Amino acid sequence: MEKLHLTDAEWRDKLSPDQYHILREAGTERAFTGKYNSNKADGVYYCAGCGAELFDAEEKYDSGSGWPSFTAPVEDDAVDEIRDSSHGMVRTEVRCAKCESHLGHVFPDGPGVNGLRYCMNSASLDFKPKDEAGGDA
Repeated sequence: MEKLHLTDAEWRDKLSPDQYHILREAGTERAFTGKYNSNKADGVYYCAGCGAELFDAEEKYDSGSGWPSFTAPVEDDAVDEIRDSSHGMVRTEVRCAKCESHLGHVFPDGPGVNGLRYCMNSASLDFKPKDEAGGDA
């Protein structure tokens, strides 16, 4: 996968202030405030930074956490997982593999066969309904 590298100024021009804070500064939106937390439509979730395909709506479930949660990305190499020891905790950060934007974190308490919960920020995602997602969803 070809990486996308933009300057800080280009990221600021491309993203809203909230998106910039989350995607480029590893911020987090408040629980239950994101536009995709309750979304139940069939489709595909893409990176808000670069448009890379990240999650299929079929893998989305209501974790009760207040953030959109998925059992797995569309492909293992769609995201990178990085050890995060900020804020006095040890977690696994999830970043877009193409543009290295912060998406959220993954936790080992999910319901899927792999037992993972990909807990994402809505601001880091763009959603396209199945009929607009190119038929891949």
